[in-house]
Amino acid sequence: MRIADKWKDYELIDSSSGERLERWGNYILIRPDPQVIWQTPKTNPLWKKADARYIRSSTGGGRWETYKPLPEAWSIIYKDLSFNIKPMGFKHTGIFPEQAVNWDMTAEIIKNSPGSLKMLNLFAYTGGATVSALKAGAAVTHVDASKGMVQWAKENAVSSGVSDKNVRWLVDDCMKFVEREIRRGNKYDIIIMDPPSYGRGPGGEVWKLETEVYNFCQRCSMLLSENAKLFLINSYTTGLSPSVMGYILGSLMRENGGNIKADEIGLPVSGSGLTLPSGASAYWTR
Repeated sequence: MRIADKWKDYELIDSSSGERLERWGNYILIRPDPQVIWQTPKTNPLWKKADARYIRSSTGGGRWETYKPLPEAWSIIYKDLSFNIKPMGFKHTGIFPEQAVNWDMTAEIIKNSPGSLKMLNLFAYTGGATVSALKAGAAVTHVDASKGMVQWAKENAVSSGVSDKNVRWLVDDCMKFVEREIRRGNKYDIIIMDPPSYGRGPGGEVWKLETEVYNFCQRCSMLLSENAKLFLINSYTTGLSPSVMGYILGSLMRENGGNIKADEIGLPVSGSGLTLPSGASAYWTR
């Protein structure tokens, strides 16, 4: 497991009974997590001193219950990057902190490669990977179906001092965009994706990960340049194991040489010394 243990402004303090106790900068939040099935005692006093807690609804969705004044947004720092945090209607805050391990790996590849690499970030959300790659020196095409998420990513680029870098911000259905790029003959040195388990595109297009991911990855592989460096898939879907994603990449990239690895990514729990599994990644590198 690769562990995102370089954070200073984020901390997973404890986890128990389906919830995380987290510090986001100066604010303590409690959020649900279906992976946390253990019921260890909640002895840390911060469980009773949180600024806000996300309460799930039995009919779906949920709401934030605030116990202290909470700003609409605030910033947290990761290394030389700055991200705007905003508690959202579906428990999210705008950053998946465990993804820092993938940001760092991608940035290292960019920095150690001659010339400027072209990167395609699909299902790019609020742009954590985008701003990290821009800071490292890549030219990035950022694609997400949500106009609001792309706008948020632009804000993170401004906060991180990379808004003037070589980036294309696109509100688009990722599958349709990839098909157009194939027809246009465009190529990328790095392709990364973090697809949802289920979703809809701007025109109502339905995406279901288990039925779409292989064909989509096959189409994406056609966009890799001759000197491609990285092809990465990340997933939070519990039924899609690292080995399954690694097999997908292996079947698609066997003629390209390079290496394939697949593993879980996780967050250290400061209160217990354990690590919380927080998704899985498979990646081809050369």
